[in-house]
Amino acid sequence: MTASARLRPPRRIAIASGKGGVGKTWFAITLAQALAGQHQRVLLMDCDVGLANVDVQLGLDPERDIGALLKGGSLNACAMPSAAGFDVVAGRSGSGALAGAELAAADHILDALAAPSRWDVAILDLGAGIEKLQRRLASAVDTLLVLTTEEPTALTDAYACLKLAETDAPGGDRRIVVNMASSRANGERTAAVLQKSCARFLRVTPPLAGVVRRDPRVADAIRRQTPFLTRHPTADAARDVEAVAESLLAAVA
Repeated sequence: MTASARLRPPRRIAIASGKGGVGKTWFAITLAQALAGQHQRVLLMDCDVGLANVDVQLGLDPERDIGALLKGGSLNACAMPSAAGFDVVAGRSGSGALAGAELAAADHILDALAAPSRWDVAILDLGAGIEKLQRRLASAVDTLLVLTTEEPTALTDAYACLKLAETDAPGGDRRIVVNMASSRANGERTAAVLQKSCARFLRVTPPLAGVVRRDPRVADAIRRQTPFLTRHPTADAARDVEAVAESLLAAVA
C-alpha cells in the first residue's frame, strides 16, 4: 500500500498463551518483523501491564508506554520506531494502575485501534493469563493466535484460552501456533491433540497457523536484545515464523 492510499484501521492480531514460558513475546516480536519484511506497516503493542518486556527484548528505551495511551495519548504519540522495521507501543511493568479497570483499559486500546491509521497490522502481545483485560482483547480482535508448546500444561492453558474466546465471541478467527517444537511432525501432533479437544468440547477446530521449531539461537538473540530475524535470518525458527506471517497474509489476500 502506498503512503497516498486511503487510511483505514489496522488488522488486529492478538497473541495469547494462557501461561508464561512459551515464548509468546519473542514470537510476537519475530512475527512483527516477518510481516514488516512482507512490506506490511506493523505496530506491535505490548499489552502486558504487569511484566512487559517487548522493549527489553528489543533494547529500546521508550519515553512513553501504553500507560500514556490509556491516559488519553494518541497511538502516533505513544509509538516509537524500532530497528527491526516496525513500530512499538511499550508495555508497563510492575504497575497496579489498572487494577479494577481492565475492561475500560481494553476498550480504550480497541477504540484507538478502530481509528484509521498509518499501520496495516497491529499485533497485540497479550499478557499471560486469562484475566479481564486479556479476555476482552482476545475476543475483539480480527485474529487470535494461541501459542502453545508440547508441554501438557501449556496445552491445557491453550485450550482454556480457546474455550474462553469461543465463549466470549463465538465463531471468531482463532488459530494455533506450536512454539519450541522438537520437530515439525511433533508440533503438528501437538496441535492435533489440541484441535481434537476443541472439536469434542467446543464444536470448533482452530486451524494450525504454524509450527516453530526449537532453536538455541533464540536465547542468543534475546540475550543480545537483537531481533531474531536480524541476528539469525537463516535459522529454522526464522523460516518457521516467516511461514506463519505468509499464511496470515494469504488468508486476507
